[in-house]
Amino acid sequence: MRFDILTLFPDMFPGYMSQSILNKSIERGLVEIHVHNMRDWAKGRHNKIDDSPYGGGPGMVLMVEPVVNCVRDVQKMTSQPGTVIMLTPQGQRLSQPLVEELAVEKRMILLCGRYEGFDQRVIDILQPREISIGDYILNGGEVASMVLVDSLVRMVPGVLGDELSSFDDSFSRGNRMLEYPQYTRPQEFEGREVPEILLSGNHGEIEIWRNAKSLEHTKTKRSDLLEDQ
Repeated sequence: MRFDILTLFPDMFPGYMSQSILNKSIERGLVEIHVHNMRDWAKGRHNKIDDSPYGGGPGMVLMVEPVVNCVRDVQKMTSQPGTVIMLTPQGQRLSQPLVEELAVEKRMILLCGRYEGFDQRVIDILQPREISIGDYILNGGEVASMVLVDSLVRMVPGVLGDELSSFDDSFSRGNRMLEYPQYTRPQEFEGREVPEILLSGNHGEIEIWRNAKSLEHTKTKRSDLLEDQ
């Protein structure tokens, strides 16, 4: 799976890409991430990529020409142009079913907005898929793109050590219940012990216990998930 991230702040990404599962996935060739500075496609001495909005109003708007040219040039870097995704609060809300839908894509080009957003003609011309990570405002699309990448990388075969890890997660494969509680060593801490059923070795009974706890957690913490079914 290849990601091309288009941003005004490329220095935000090296630290993120050098850590944990993502870094190992890149090293093993399971995932590619290429970060592109949209300012490189701006014209003029100062690489100006934003301007004040027509009709007045606060803030600055990302200009259509450098953004469209950037996307088109990046698309040509491989034989597969990929799916263009714009991270925006106006987009479809990210959910696990959406992640699983996108996981079949071989290449995605992620557009990270800033300031007051993109000139509308960017959307009209490129027809990107618009995705939001939630009903709140961030300083830009960079953090949102990291969230999207993180959720998708886990779906790539071979990325997770245990292939069932993503299958059992909350919201995975249509699951509408939260995950059951997990325990590890020590068996006892400050008077709190691991439930005996988990030490029994009876996998059938453990599965029943986990399902019951999953339902209990969902009723307590996210009852809305049960109401939606």
